[in-house]
Amino acid sequence: MHKFKKNKNKAIQVDGITNSPGRAGRRLVGSHQGSLLKEDPEVRLVGDFNRPNGYHPSQPLVTGRLMNEDGADKKLPSMINMTLPGSISNLGDEEDKPKKLKTNWKSLYRKLKLASLVGVAVIIITAGFLLAKGVINLDKVFRGNSSGLQAIVSPSALHEEGDGNINILILGIGGAGHDGPDLTDTILLVSIDPVNNKAYLLSVPRDLWINLPGNGQMKINAVYETGKWKYLGNESSSSQNQEAVEAGFNLDNRTVSSIVGIPIKYDVLVDFQAFQQAVDTVGGITVNVPTELYDPTIAWQNNGNPVIAEAGMQHFNGAQALLYVRSRETTSDYARTQRQRQVVVAIKDKALSIGTVSNPVKLAQLSDEFGNNVVTNLSIADANTLYGIIKKVNNSNIESIGLANPPNNYVTTGSVAGQSVVLPAAGFNNYSAIQYYVRNTLKDGYLLKENANITVLNGTNQPNLGNNVANTLKSYGYNVGLVGNAPTQNYKKTVLVDLTDGSDKYTLHYLELRLKVKSINSLPDSSIQPGSANFVIIVGQDEAVNS
Repeated sequence: MHKFKKNKNKAIQVDGITNSPGRAGRRLVGSHQGSLLKEDPEVRLVGDFNRPNGYHPSQPLVTGRLMNEDGADKKLPSMINMTLPGSISNLGDEEDKPKKLKTNWKSLYRKLKLASLVGVAVIIITAGFLLAKGVINLDKVFRGNSSGLQAIVSPSALHEEGDGNINILILGIGGAGHDGPDLTDTILLVSIDPVNNKAYLLSVPRDLWINLPGNGQMKINAVYETGKWKYLGNESSSSQNQEAVEAGFNLDNRTVSSIVGIPIKYDVLVDFQAFQQAVDTVGGITVNVPTELYDPTIAWQNNGNPVIAEAGMQHFNGAQALLYVRSRETTSDYARTQRQRQVVVAIKDKALSIGTVSNPVKLAQLSDEFGNNVVTNLSIADANTLYGIIKKVNNSNIESIGLANPPNNYVTTGSVAGQSVVLPAAGFNNYSAIQYYVRNTLKDGYLLKENANITVLNGTNQPNLGNNVANTLKSYGYNVGLVGNAPTQNYKKTVLVDLTDGSDKYTLHYLELRLKVKSINSLPDSSIQPGSANFVIIVGQDEAVNS
């Protein structure tokens, strides 16, 4: 008999920011048969939940405090002026200052400059859930050892379609002191295309009911917790054990990747306090609210006012921004996703402004607790590289998508043992439609840029083998044109013909990996008319085995 853990509050939340003492059920421990899985008689869209939702701290939120523009004693010059070459005299007469003081200021300036670059990079990749770190706690946040993240890489560095993008999984947790401290109630995939200067934000429903091999069935928001606690051998809300956190990251990466169909290499773990601190540290954000946001269910967190945001240009501090992005009771998940995108872009713009990223006083405001609230397996070198990449992404090239945003309704609600869950619209554990949608929306940057036309011909007498190959390629975002039969059907091995003379080298590399063949430069049958094709694939009998 399996033990079922649940909380009193059964409210469903999809990809939401929540920190509630009454979280929805965490998971069923052990394996459960399909008989336990059933859909609600009244199938609803994910955005149609009719229950309170959101971030519910044990104490009311307080209004964030903004700093003065200079952020320092006006009698003193700014730290930047004090540390610029040739400007040390701003501190007073040169003979009055020991040389040691001059050296220390220069060293501090270099550290602060690095911290500002690193911090801004992390703000953007975490979609507004993270802000710049001070010098002291950088090693607590950036725990990665690699420095291999690059904007443009050679084809040999890519192992599968999707590797051309920088895919980062953002996991939002309640943290120590909260019920279910390691449940990831925000799961946000950030995909950055450095080739075409695009970025995508994809929300994964936290209540998605999954089968986790070796661990049974559970909500996806319990996967990180499962990996971390399994490594530790006990339950712990601390994020100080790097190996345990990495175990949670790895299990979550594999799980989410198997659902959305693209590889994930990087992670950021952040608790909800960091979001509010982020907005406050950049001095608040300005958002153009399209229509009044009215939500009486969270009025108690807004000084009793049910109007969370009035229509028009509004300036939010951290507490107000938090209410704005998590409110959904009176709107929908689709509308909330749009609000989240607004806030992400607003934080990106504010963080990249000169007054924020170059002001060491702003960095000095950051709490030491940030070192315990934020963890990433990015290295400092990776974050610096990412900063250079993300600066080139314009707001118009940032797209926010979800799996329940009409008309792309790929998930529905259902019930498992009396617990409300989210299920793929195609059925439990069937992610084919989700993967097709994600791969073609978050298309690999190199495939998108080359956009090579591909002809697929069936060179066997096995019906539909050519169509199967073509459909698989389409699901990865390839530009498949003509699909038909080869003049003869006696091909034992698949043939890949490159008609670009190697110019579409990334598409060529991906196709060679997928088809497990080396390309040739001329057609094996002169009767084949390639037309406008850049590549011709003649499917052989070996593909039946490979498939």
